[in-house]
Amino acid sequence: MATVELRFSALPEHVRTARLVAAAVARRAGVDEAVLDEVRLAVGEACTRAVGLHQSGGISAPVQVSLIEEEKQFSIEVGDEAPHSVPGDKGSGAGGDADMDSEEDDMGLAVISGLVDDVEVTAGQNGGLIRMTWPTTPSIAVLP
Repeated sequence: MATVELRFSALPEHVRTARLVAAAVARRAGVDEAVLDEVRLAVGEACTRAVGLHQSGGISAPVQVSLIEEEKQFSIEVGDEAPHSVPGDKGSGAGGDADMDSEEDDMGLAVISGLVDDVEVTAGQNGGLIRMTWPTTPSIAVLP
């Protein structure tokens, strides 16, 4: 199992780099060429969400991305350190902006779910994680 770890400052300009690295590693792992655009879009959406959560929460910690090559599958995990309300938690009672952020968050997760068949979202007081997985095909040795 091979893993590539990325950590970047929560700035929108770094999302493009994360998308490019994810697509390159996915290609090398054996993800079908026809799916690479979906990988790029899903990673971009997940990273943009994490950056937004960090910026709105005033969190200086980096966004974390793990690109994991396993047998017959390739996974990408995008983690943030923003506290998320847990089901049943009424939060701080802040309306307005919190509702708007929640709608944008839900929209981003809907886009990711539409792009990726196998997606898992976990969130808690210490941050959140989006794990996206795609099947791979056995690589055929290519000589230079």
